[in-house]
Amino acid sequence: MSLFSARHFSRYATAFGLGALMPFLFSPFDQIWLAPLLLAGWLKLLMPGRAISVGYAFGLGWFGLGAWWLAPTLHTYGHLPWLVAAFCVLLVGCVMAALPALLAWLCWRTAGRSNWILIAFPAATVLEEWLRGHLFTGLPWTALGNLLLDTPAVGWASWFGVYGAAALPALAAATLVLLSMRRWRPAATGLIAIMLLMLLAPAPYTGVGDMHRATLVQGDIPQDHKWDRAFVGETMHRYADLSASAAGSSDLIIWPEAAVPFFLERAPGWSSWLDAQIKDWQTPLLFGGLKLTGGKTAQNGLMAEDPAVPGRQFAGKQHLVPFGEYVPSWIPFLHTLVPEIANFRPAEDSGVVSIRGHRYGALICYESLFPEQARSRVLNGANVLVNVTNDAWYGTTPAAWQHFQAARMRAVETGRYVLRAANTGITAAIGPDGQVRDSLPWWTQGALTVDYQLSDKQTPYVRWGDWPLLATLMMLIVAWLRSRQDG
Repeated sequence: MSLFSARHFSRYATAFGLGALMPFLFSPFDQIWLAPLLLAGWLKLLMPGRAISVGYAFGLGWFGLGAWWLAPTLHTYGHLPWLVAAFCVLLVGCVMAALPALLAWLCWRTAGRSNWILIAFPAATVLEEWLRGHLFTGLPWTALGNLLLDTPAVGWASWFGVYGAAALPALAAATLVLLSMRRWRPAATGLIAIMLLMLLAPAPYTGVGDMHRATLVQGDIPQDHKWDRAFVGETMHRYADLSASAAGSSDLIIWPEAAVPFFLERAPGWSSWLDAQIKDWQTPLLFGGLKLTGGKTAQNGLMAEDPAVPGRQFAGKQHLVPFGEYVPSWIPFLHTLVPEIANFRPAEDSGVVSIRGHRYGALICYESLFPEQARSRVLNGANVLVNVTNDAWYGTTPAAWQHFQAARMRAVETGRYVLRAANTGITAAIGPDGQVRDSLPWWTQGALTVDYQLSDKQTPYVRWGDWPLLATLMMLIVAWLRSRQDG
């Protein structure tokens, strides 16, 4: 029978539609109640067979149609024609859809239509989410584990990270499928497991000790002006003016990613001007800046300057954005979205700067998507995480909120406050429980003064990383062996 017979095409179209609804589970929509329904509907579609094709259709809807916001970014700032920009989004979807196809195949091969989907589907989901965060440099955008934020089960992320947290919505979906098949005993087992996971979830970590105060500055510099030399004076004075009024009441001022949009080494006048501002405020400044590394290369990162200590510290960005900050060597005919001021290279430093005895772990924009980046900063001694970013690339699309949601999960995983300063969308202080303590409206200029605490504690996730997730491979093997015996 043809792969595209009417009956099969209907299944593919339904799977694609379910996948296209997945972004609505995440911020700013936050319809997390849909997660078990969409995943259960997809799982039910897998059971008659052709799991790879159905899984691929689901992934194409999720990551192809769901990432529509990439097209205007590529068109506006990458100067690509609309048709080419749309093709690039489709290409990203085609690549990323391979991972849900793998998940579908694993679930089908290990459990098929048996009761063992109760184990196989959550285990395969965790494995797929981990692969999505690592293959092809990783792209864990809209990670399923983020759905545990604002639920009683969020504490599990401090033990098993965002990838392990994906097991809970998958378990709920498998339970719904078993209920629809009237397999009461395994469905009851699933319901009991879900209730226990919700009731017995560990409490998220909290800060300890004295409160400190930081001012997060949101410059709201238009993206089409950010790299314009004629706008540099406006940019620098805007940040300085927003900072001056809050300097006396804060222990620290934070500017967003690339707030200083040029190399201070090549601009001694501006460098001296900035030194004078910081000395006048008598308040340390963390700011996003660029550093020359020789050979027409540079690093993007976080700079730290304390008026009481000479010199500037620098913590560089370690996980770069493909095509945004560098072009893979095998496709040199493409260009980056950032103006050709240099080719960026990944940093190899600790990712931590020290100000007056406190250690701040730098997460530069895209890095906040990756749990291993935040974990490494804490292992290197960070007492608090500082996420500097510029989400003006995305306009008013949901992408900025999805990016912010990932930063909230980094707080839970590491048990650290996250101080997030954005050029625009979204500047906020996030507690170690993932809750937003205070925030600024996006697409406005402003300075937000927030309180935060330091921590030296290490969550189980910081200590163990993703190693406990190897248990999912054992679960898949058990499900495969038992389903074969039952068959």
